[in-house]
Amino acid sequence: MVTARNSVSASDGKAGSAASAGGTPARQTVLVLQGGGALGAYQAGVYQALIEGGIEPDWVIGTSIGAINGAIIAGNRPENRLARLGQFWDMVTSAASFDAFLPGLPFANALCNWTTISRGVAGFFSPNPRALLGLDFPANIEQASYYSTVPLKETLASLVDFDHLNAGNTRLTVGAVNVNTSELRYFDTHDMKLDVRHVMASGALPPAFPAVRIDGEPYWDGGIYSNTPIEVVLDARPRRDSLIFSVNVWQPRGSEPGSIWQVMARQKDIQYASRGKSHVARQEQIHRLRHVVRELARYVPDEMRGDPMVQELTSYGCSTIMHLVRLLSPRLDGEDHTKDIDFSRSGIASRWQAGYEHGRHVLADKPWEGEFDHLEGVVIHDSSE
Repeated sequence: MVTARNSVSASDGKAGSAASAGGTPARQTVLVLQGGGALGAYQAGVYQALIEGGIEPDWVIGTSIGAINGAIIAGNRPENRLARLGQFWDMVTSAASFDAFLPGLPFANALCNWTTISRGVAGFFSPNPRALLGLDFPANIEQASYYSTVPLKETLASLVDFDHLNAGNTRLTVGAVNVNTSELRYFDTHDMKLDVRHVMASGALPPAFPAVRIDGEPYWDGGIYSNTPIEVVLDARPRRDSLIFSVNVWQPRGSEPGSIWQVMARQKDIQYASRGKSHVARQEQIHRLRHVVRELARYVPDEMRGDPMVQELTSYGCSTIMHLVRLLSPRLDGEDHTKDIDFSRSGIASRWQAGYEHGRHVLADKPWEGEFDHLEGVVIHDSSE
């Protein structure tokens, strides 16, 4: 079921126009992917549904596992993308493949998670022997971690065509945090050439994974600062009509915990689902004001339109409409605070399938088609099954 907020009839609010007033470029399709480890399989399922429905993103924005999924999507020709995603998720589930022999048993999930913790995940990360020397053992920031991500570097090199990625076909933006300044930085193919380091930096979640150094500066996973990189497209210049699919894997709402175990799960959901809602609320206000400025500018007398001050003030107005479709991964039976390391075949398959089915529901509804309040620059469509 998809519900749209701010939906009212308006003569000039119809979505899907080729271009907005004033020569604004045609509407772009944007895919925004949260970080969340094994939960990222849900994003792959949503992407499968989108391409089967005839929708390919013009721009992919991701953090952590979202950056990895995003790099595989943007770093391959459209006809190869789904296969490459499948290869990645098949590869990272291999370490926990024994769960197929323990279906339904209460300890099966715990055993799979213990395998991940003790042995790592093939093609993703492996135990760092230096960590056995103790938490206080001296190590530079690129070695101070429980695991090594050398396997991920090799996997990305085999699944992502960085020449294609940097050729301007599909824009990719990945977020990482500068360890020294705590500033969030977005690496964007629109501004620079990206390589494997930028993707790995976006997924360098401490203390599990080591920092990645870029231009002399160490970077960690962007998710520790903002795990929902939606502000990138909402703040982008020049402003464009956009159809944005925000694929989220952490639950912003939940019931009151009844145990320490449940507290740990709820804390993690809150931590990594945060900021997205506040970012969007702020952008709703800003874009509405821009549309108000646009309307007010129509009342400026002709003789004043050439005044530099009036031109500067009216430049804050715009007519772009951003349709934000928010998809949220469902809760699966038996999941807990370790769900993001559930790389079992059953866990990955369930989340991929959930994303695929959810994506198909959204495409069947097409909530962005219709008429909307012409003062609303951001129209939100919350999707649930």
